[in-house]
Amino acid sequence: MARIKPQALLIQSKKKKGPNRISVTTIVVFSSILVLALFFLFSTYRHWSQRPTFHAEVHNESIVEDDNSFMDLKKSDLPGYAIISTPKGSITVELFKDSSPEVVDEFIDLCQKGRFNGMLFRHIIKHYVIQAGDGDKMGSIEDWTARGKHYIQLDTSLKHDAFMLGTSKIKHDNQGFELFITTAPMPDLNEKLIVFGRVIKGEEVVQEIEEVDTDEHYQPKSGIGINSVILKQKV
Repeated sequence: MARIKPQALLIQSKKKKGPNRISVTTIVVFSSILVLALFFLFSTYRHWSQRPTFHAEVHNESIVEDDNSFMDLKKSDLPGYAIISTPKGSITVELFKDSSPEVVDEFIDLCQKGRFNGMLFRHIIKHYVIQAGDGDKMGSIEDWTARGKHYIQLDTSLKHDAFMLGTSKIKHDNQGFELFITTAPMPDLNEKLIVFGRVIKGEEVVQEIEEVDTDEHYQPKSGIGINSVILKQKV
């Protein structure tokens, strides 16, 4: 048997101990797996980090929607009409809940407290306006009268219709909440009144009230006023 030389054995031993080479395919596969793992971890982190914000936004939107629904429900529950009883008959008024909500709310509250029961019509300017209230003054009565006489002479369709219900923009501590019903178009109605309703039935009753005798201050010579006000959701 041939003997292996020591030098040959040394070379053979070194070859056995040397590391194996890693193929390019193995490197590519390993790198792809590592990239996919990192991408998955990043996607998971991003999803969970945005989840609380998303839920908070959805929760806030739900609260806003619930509040809006509550407000719509509250508005729909409010009376939409008022029946004003007078010695001449009844006047049915439609309330503008959408365009004048604050004034309508105050009017409804005062009606429920009986505030207008027995309230007198303090001033009646024929073919212009009738006013009910607790005070004897109606701002500048001369100004109202002059405007009334001027608009009566005007022909045709003016900016505002007759038979509108409003209250004064000027609040008087001693007068409280005043009621005005126009009996003719008033082009500058918004300058004087906050309109919060219109007469839909009983226009002839309003006209009968404005026909009562008045003195030189446009105050009725014989007392006439509001008997009561009944609120209704429908008429």
